[in-house]
Amino acid sequence: MQNKKQIILAAIGAVVVLASLFFIIPWYNVWQQEMSGKAEFAKAEQNRKIKIEEAKANLEAEKLNAQAEIERAKGAAEAIRIENGSLTPTYIQYLWVRQQSNLNNKTVVYIPTEGNLPILEATRPVLEAPKAE
Repeated sequence: MQNKKQIILAAIGAVVVLASLFFIIPWYNVWQQEMSGKAEFAKAEQNRKIKIEEAKANLEAEKLNAQAEIERAKGAAEAIRIENGSLTPTYIQYLWVRQQSNLNNKTVVYIPTEGNLPILEATRPVLEAPKAE
């Protein structure tokens, strides 16, 4: 008799747990989706704020670049005024050489030789043709 009561109570308990799962699982799924939506919304808002800050930084950089360009132009205008308002070929060569020294990469300059043929790579050794026997 005691054994039957335990089996009946266990069966009733299993039915109660199963019935409660039918109510809890859909409620949990809704809650999980709501939390997932909130997380995505927060992430999207954070990404938007990051893009706005990047745009502000780019705008500030462009303003500073424009100011630097204005100052450079003022300096060039002053240099031309000192040169009596004319750009001499020597001054133009000086500006070109100064620009080349400011570049990070190396510029290759080809100088024409006899017959207007450039020396392409003077640092490589010339291989001699095999001698005919």
